[in-house]
Amino acid sequence: MTNKRLWSTVIGLILLNVMTILLFAIKPFASDKVFHSDDQQDVVATIGKETISQQEWINELEHRYGKEVLKEMIDEKVILETAKKYDVTVSDQELDREFILLKTMYGSFDQQQLENEEKWRMQLKTSILLEKLLTKDVDIPEKTIKKYYEDNKKTFEVPETLHLSHIVVKQKAEAQKVVDELKDGATFSLLAMEKSVDDFTSNHGGDIGFISAANERYPNEYFQQASKLGKGKWSNIIKVENGYAILYLHERIKPKKYSYDDVKDQIRRQVAMDQMEQPASPDFFWDEQKVDWYYGK
Repeated sequence: MTNKRLWSTVIGLILLNVMTILLFAIKPFASDKVFHSDDQQDVVATIGKETISQQEWINELEHRYGKEVLKEMIDEKVILETAKKYDVTVSDQELDREFILLKTMYGSFDQQQLENEEKWRMQLKTSILLEKLLTKDVDIPEKTIKKYYEDNKKTFEVPETLHLSHIVVKQKAEAQKVVDELKDGATFSLLAMEKSVDDFTSNHGGDIGFISAANERYPNEYFQQASKLGKGKWSNIIKVENGYAILYLHERIKPKKYSYDDVKDQIRRQVAMDQMEQPASPDFFWDEQKVDWYYGK
C-alpha cells in the first residue's frame, strides 16, 4: 500500500470514529442542552408545535450510519486480536516514523485533530497492523526493496517542518491590536475565528497545517519568520498580499533522513500491498475470529 493509500485508510477510520461518537455519546454531551415536552420526553428541536425527540434523532443516526460504525468497531478488534494471534506488533519507533512522514508529506493535520493525537496514532497503528497481517507471508526480493528505496529516497527525507496558525487582518493597526490582545492572554485560535479575514482557515482557529521551506501555499516569509519562533509563541507582524499576518508555532519537526535499514520493512509492506489484487480489508480475518454481529452475514 502506498503512503497515499494508507493515509486514505486512516482518514476513513477517523471519520467513522467521529460517527461512533455521534451515535454512542450523544446522551452525555446533549443531556444539559435538551428541551422537555409535557410528557418529559427529551426534545432536541422544536418546529412550531412540532418536535423532534432525542430518541428519534438517535434512531435516524443509527439507521444511516449504524452498520458502518459497528463494522469499523469490529474491524479494529479483529485486527488487534489477529495481530496477537500471530505475534504481529508495531513498535513505537515505527509508529513515530510513519506518523511524522504522514504529517510532513500531506500537512493535513490541524490543531483540533492533533489535540486528540493518541486516537490518530491508534488508527494509524491499526492500519499498519492490518498491512503487516496481510503481507506477513509475502516474499519480496531484497533487490526490489532496495530499488524502491533508491527511486523514492526523497519520500523518506523529512525537511524541517512547522505546524502553524495565522491571523490575517486588513490594516496594520488591527494587527497590532491582535498582538496586544495576545500579550494580555487572549487565545490565538479564538482571535483567529473572530478577527481573521482568511475564511478558509479562520473557522479552524487559523490553522494552516504543516509547511516546509518548499511550500507554495503561503509566502516564503512565513517559514522564514516562524522558523525563529519557539513552540507556543507568535511572530511579529508580517506584511502579506492581502493585509497583515501574525503567525503561531504549534510544533516543529526537525529534519531527518531515514536510512534504508530504517524503512526497509515499511517498503516491503508497500510493495507487497501494491501487488495485491484486492483492497486491504480486515474482512479476510472475520471468519478466523468467529465474528457474529447484529447485521448477520
